[in-house]
Amino acid sequence: MLFDPEVVGTTTIRILRFIRVEHTIFTLPMAYAAALLTGGVIDFWKAVFIGLAVFGLRTAGMAWNNIADYPIDKLNPRTQRRMLVSGKISFREAYGVFLFGVAIFILSAMALGKWPLTLSLPYLAVVMTYPYAKRVHCIPHLHLGLVYALVPLGAAIATYPDDIQIALAKTPWILVVASALWVAGFDVMYSKGDYEFDKRQRLGSIPACFGLKAADIVTALLMSASATLYIVNYISYGLNIWGLVLTSIGAFLEIYSAVLGIRGDVARGFNLNLAVGIFIPFGIFVGYY
Repeated sequence: MLFDPEVVGTTTIRILRFIRVEHTIFTLPMAYAAALLTGGVIDFWKAVFIGLAVFGLRTAGMAWNNIADYPIDKLNPRTQRRMLVSGKISFREAYGVFLFGVAIFILSAMALGKWPLTLSLPYLAVVMTYPYAKRVHCIPHLHLGLVYALVPLGAAIATYPDDIQIALAKTPWILVVASALWVAGFDVMYSKGDYEFDKRQRLGSIPACFGLKAADIVTALLMSASATLYIVNYISYGLNIWGLVLTSIGAFLEIYSAVLGIRGDVARGFNLNLAVGIFIPFGIFVGYY
């Protein structure tokens, strides 16, 4: 078979779109911020393998989420253009991407040390069960929040890979909880877009189970609590004022995104959260250094 750079490029672009690699890039800073707050030593290779572990876990999770949700996505008008449903990615490719992500994640965990490797399978279990949560109960948003919380928690553990007690003692738990509430909050907001579909299909979500008004209240509570905890986390480490400014901007954007979602501008509110994922960790970087 002859090498065709145009075909290779097209395949790569399709796969990168399939796993939404841009969202992975916005996840990495939070991992490094958590590792930094532990006070542990982060050398070049540890930083590389933390990044690869995040990339691998999220790649596996995105691929599996698309595979598991295929029967639902092909019925939902909002998701019928997703790459697996539309045929732009085949099931063979999707499973290949999933296995590739799993391999990268486990090999990176192995390189990081004893406890990252020990916890790699439980981590995968949490990520792979997420697509099924909405089939079982009304609060899959908390499951997604837990999935995201694994990122800063895992990075903290990776800084003390041989002693889980020290790792857990050094973990910035306020940051971990704030991150979980943040993701759960904007997922409640985003799920408003599937309100009618979820009700018809008897899928669980706060809007489908309790109504749109309840979803707005829960979104406001979760994201306000998260924004507050991000600031509390920063102050608790006694970092400088410049980083606090960035953290405060991130917290404000989080609350503003909730306001947009409540007002009905769900897409803009959801996309604004990408900025939250930048300002919060970069505030920590600036404050620390």
